[in-house]
Amino acid sequence: MQRRRRCEGTAMGAIVLDLRPGLGIGPFILGMPICEAFAQIEQQPNIYDVVHVKYFDEEPLKLDIVISFPDHGFHLRFDPWSQRLRLIEIFDVKRLQMRYSTSLIGGPATLATFVAVYALFGPTYPGIFDKDRGIYTLFYPGLSFAFPIPSQFTDCCHDGGVELPLEFPDGTTPVTCRVSIYDSSSGKKVGVGSLMDKASAPPLPIGSIYMEEVHVKLREELYFTVGSQHIPFGASPQDVWTELGRPCGIHQKQVDQMGIHSASDLRPRTTLCGDYFYNYFTRGLDILFDGKTHKIKKFVLHSNFPGHADFNSYIKCNFVIYGADSAGGSFEEVNNSKQRVITPSTKWEQVKEILGDCGRAAIQTQGSATNPFGSTFVYGYQNIAFEVMKNDYIATITLFQS
Repeated sequence: MQRRRRCEGTAMGAIVLDLRPGLGIGPFILGMPICEAFAQIEQQPNIYDVVHVKYFDEEPLKLDIVISFPDHGFHLRFDPWSQRLRLIEIFDVKRLQMRYSTSLIGGPATLATFVAVYALFGPTYPGIFDKDRGIYTLFYPGLSFAFPIPSQFTDCCHDGGVELPLEFPDGTTPVTCRVSIYDSSSGKKVGVGSLMDKASAPPLPIGSIYMEEVHVKLREELYFTVGSQHIPFGASPQDVWTELGRPCGIHQKQVDQMGIHSASDLRPRTTLCGDYFYNYFTRGLDILFDGKTHKIKKFVLHSNFPGHADFNSYIKCNFVIYGADSAGGSFEEVNNSKQRVITPSTKWEQVKEILGDCGRAAIQTQGSATNPFGSTFVYGYQNIAFEVMKNDYIATITLFQS
């Protein structure tokens, strides 16, 4: 799946980005959430003018989410579960000029040869030669350079026996074909092929609330595990401000389009109702307050999967729902490793195995003009409703008391 955007922009190879081994390049920092990367892109539309977003639509948790800049020859790889930047790859070094300290390398005018790389970054240990790919990779902490080796010179590249800097018998030296920037705290070497999979996002700071587990107790409350906050149904806006801080946004609720299915609700429909939402985009959470009592009546938890209309509007909510009694609809939070749980990774078929079948779905669409990804399906149980994407993954969960 690709999304493309074009604006008036820079010519290929015309930008210079600071290279920081083990940390990042330009404004893109290893470990940053994907929403922060998109924010950097939006701030500089004349530089990042052609952007591709790629992901595995059918199984979005199996492969990286990739933001690619084809005109500048590099892309960003995000772990599909945590949606944090784990690897930066410059795949066309001639298109991107990098600044390291006060020196430049790469781009259309400065070849990133083995000799030039070795002179700029200094001595290091002999690298690894992949005979099948004909690639020799040179490693520095948090940084690697891959060099294609012509078949007639492969004998020069036996592991451990390479004289550095590498020069061929005819006096030439290979030119970098790929640069990888990755977190070096684990001590792993990251390069092309299977070595690429070894890159992981750096550890989160102690106390970070990013992707904290949010434990759900149906009909009762949410529990936030990092800060130990309890937010029960019926809490007031003041209670929520005290526990979670200022909301990212507040907006009035549109009329409930699903209310027509309730035989007991005969009120005439208007565009707006008195209820209002507190939006906590950085927690993947919306809280709905009753417009008359000003008490919490619903929670909405967002999984932030690519391919959903709200993708990149929310950071992923890492909810955990323990066990289930499908007949009564009540969940109990039980610390039992054998308990089956519902999380953002749980597919709809697994949910039905836990909760039982709930019948037909309501089809939800925002129209092709605003939602190019098509309809989703809403399934309701007592106290909980699931919005499910066509690939069987849960897009949102809505919690309510009745």
